[in-house]
Amino acid sequence: MIVSVVSMPEGFARRAPVSEARERLAESRFLFVDAELPEEAPPGEQPVAHLLGLEADDLAWLGRETESARAEFRGDSAAFVVPAIEAGQVIHLHVVATERYLVAVHRGPAGLVENLIARFPHERPPDAVATLFLLLGEAVETYRRSAVQALLEVEDLEDAMFRRREPEQLYRLARLRRTAALLHHTLLPYHQAAEETITRRVLNRNFPEERHRLAREYQRVSRQVLTEIEALQEAARRGFSTYSSLVSGEQNGVINRLAIVSTIFLPLSFLTGFFGMNFAYLTDELESGAVFWLLAVGLQVVFLVIALYVLHRTRIWRRLHDDEEFDDDR
Repeated sequence: MIVSVVSMPEGFARRAPVSEARERLAESRFLFVDAELPEEAPPGEQPVAHLLGLEADDLAWLGRETESARAEFRGDSAAFVVPAIEAGQVIHLHVVATERYLVAVHRGPAGLVENLIARFPHERPPDAVATLFLLLGEAVETYRRSAVQALLEVEDLEDAMFRRREPEQLYRLARLRRTAALLHHTLLPYHQAAEETITRRVLNRNFPEERHRLAREYQRVSRQVLTEIEALQEAARRGFSTYSSLVSGEQNGVINRLAIVSTIFLPLSFLTGFFGMNFAYLTDELESGAVFWLLAVGLQVVFLVIALYVLHRTRIWRRLHDDEEFDDDR
């Protein structure tokens, strides 16, 4: 386990052994402790709360690999399991906050915690509760960045579709739609739990006004991020509809071309078949070259001219012409 200890409100961070972190948690007035666990729990792993000297029966979940979303206020302490996005993967931060300290536990590296620690010397949060809301806001911001990036990719894909449709675009749309589903599926349970818990806490008359402001601001940002994720889901669905519409348009163009070819060659095929029959009248009476040119060739030319005129006067020809102009513009 890798432990980083930050003295607050000065914001000075350094690595420390578990024993030192345990001692300082028992003595310091305001401390931020970040514990990085192995990505996979080794056999016989001791509870993190026990290693840090946080002897409490209700902290058995701290650092547990299978722990789900959590947002609870228990008297003078708060317990959160917060999802965040790191390199396209969901990680969970286990957070315990009291009036004296804030402990964050996660498996594997967490860039958002490093970003938060880097902000401490400049922002200097006055207490552990303010630090807690900074950490919660930083976790939600990872979702916002992922949602905005995916939304921009969807819009770029839609523009590329109108220029040139390719099968690979459908695969990329499916991947982005899956990303949107992942963001929504992992954030929504935590958002609902945190919304209920923080709202109940804010309604408490003893809740300080400054903390009330921090809670309301965090709730506003969290709702906005969830709205942006839902907008990403809608944009992904719209992208699939756009792709389907383009495919349907191309299929309609093919059908129009087939209709034109059929209209031209159907009368010609009929004439060819008719004069190819072995009726006595056809074989005995229509023997001269003039009759051949008049009936066999002349009728086909007349039917061809009539067919082209009819196509030119109908929507099929104009629709095909418009489709070709649209393809040229693309």
